[in-house]
Amino acid sequence: MIKNFIFDVDGTLLDSNDLHAQAWSEAFAAFGKKISLARIRLCMGKGKDQLLPEFLDKKEIDKIGEALGTLSGEIFKQKYFPKVRPFPHVRALFREIRQCGARIALASSGEKDEVTKYEKIARIEDLVEKSTSSDDADESKPEPDIFHAALRILGHPTRKSVLVIGDSPFDAIAAKRAKLRTVGVLCGGFSKQSLLTNGCHLVYKDPEDLLKNLEALLKL
Repeated sequence: MIKNFIFDVDGTLLDSNDLHAQAWSEAFAAFGKKISLARIRLCMGKGKDQLLPEFLDKKEIDKIGEALGTLSGEIFKQKYFPKVRPFPHVRALFREIRQCGARIALASSGEKDEVTKYEKIARIEDLVEKSTSSDDADESKPEPDIFHAALRILGHPTRKSVLVIGDSPFDAIAAKRAKLRTVGVLCGGFSKQSLLTNGCHLVYKDPEDLLKNLEALLKL
C-alpha cells in the first residue's frame, strides 16, 4: 500500500510550464540569445543549473548565467505568476489522499517562497505534510537530490510505500535514481511515450484522472 505521495508542482498541480518557458525565452532574448520557445519548453522540469547548460557554454554560464537566471525569475514573478492556476480537482485529490491515511510532500525545484505561494494558489497548504524547494537540493532534476530531501522530511519511509507523481521525464529519471516509483501526468505537456520511456510506471491525464483512479494507485 502507498502511504506517502511525493508530488512535483509545476505542470503537475499547476498549469505553469508554458509561463515559465515564456519567462526564460524573454530572459534569453534580453541577453541576445534567440532560442526557440519550443526548445525551452522541452526543458521545463529542470532547474536553472540543469537548464542553462542546454543553451549556453561554460564561459557564457560563468559570465551571464547567474544574471540570466535571476532575470528569468523576476520576469516570471512580475509578469506570469499572476496567471498561474491549479489544474481542476487538485484540492479534492489531496483531501482524498489524506482521508485514506496517506501523507503528501511536495518536491519542487522552485524557491521556498514560491512553493509556499503555490500551495495557497492550489488551496492545499492544510493538506501537505512537508515541502521541499531549491534550498534543499544541490542539483535539480533529473538529479535525485530533491526526492532524497522529500524522503528525509517524510522520515525516511520504505521506498515501496512511496509514489512520486510528476509531469516531466526529468521527474521520472530523478525518481528512478532515488529508487522510487513514478506515475506520470500529461497535463504538463510531455508525451505519454516520453514519460513511459523515462521510467513512469503508469500515465494518467491530470489530477482529476488521478482522483478517479486513486484506489488503484494506493494498491501499487
